[in-house]
Amino acid sequence: MTLSTQRRGRGRASTPPPAITEITRATFGVQVADQLRQAIIRGEIVPGSQVTELELAGRFGTSRGPLREAMSQLASEGLLTTVPYTGTRVMTVSIDDIREIYSLRTALETLAFRHVWPQRGAEFGAEIEQRHIALLETMVRADSFASTAAELRLHSLVYEACGHKLLLETWSRIAGRLQVYLAVHQRAHNRKAPLYDAHERYVKLAQGRNLDAMISEIEQHMRRGVSQLETFITDGSRSNCRRTRY
Repeated sequence: MTLSTQRRGRGRASTPPPAITEITRATFGVQVADQLRQAIIRGEIVPGSQVTELELAGRFGTSRGPLREAMSQLASEGLLTTVPYTGTRVMTVSIDDIREIYSLRTALETLAFRHVWPQRGAEFGAEIEQRHIALLETMVRADSFASTAAELRLHSLVYEACGHKLLLETWSRIAGRLQVYLAVHQRAHNRKAPLYDAHERYVKLAQGRNLDAMISEIEQHMRRGVSQLETFITDGSRSNCRRTRY
């Protein structure tokens, strides 16, 4: 380096080094919660199975502090259930559970569309189209977590756009459990994504002008889901009974 270069350099303000973002325990807890949530939704940890802090700490390579935060978060979402003196289990998927959440979902989504219907514009139509495309794109990835997340995001739009805060809050509280049911539904049909045309009519009606047809489609869409899941669970229970008997 020449003297003139050194002199030019002295006149410049030194560039501060880039800030280092510390990964806090809370952030790490969120990361562990995401990993645990994905394991449950993908079926790697099956519904109804018991989980322990020791087992999960070894599985995810973490200490118990962040793990407790993660388990607490998933318990608030309904994915884990803790019974005093008994332990913690992954949520079960029973016929009663399915009927309850789908009947609630039907009522919520119907109300959300009634609220959003007069407010919709070109932006709403374009956004639901984009979310549908994003869902279709997950079908080639054979990833049940990605496809169920994309399906939830598609259905989330009406809650986000309707301007009803309590509706959105209620939807957010059941979304985690619903994602598990969607994943179980896919496994019932040996798939890792919904059928390609499963949401075409839903999206078209959501962009249209016939609210009654939209509500009718919501009800039929939910009934199909409940019926197929009930059949899968009933058949599974019968199969387990036969194995136990023999």
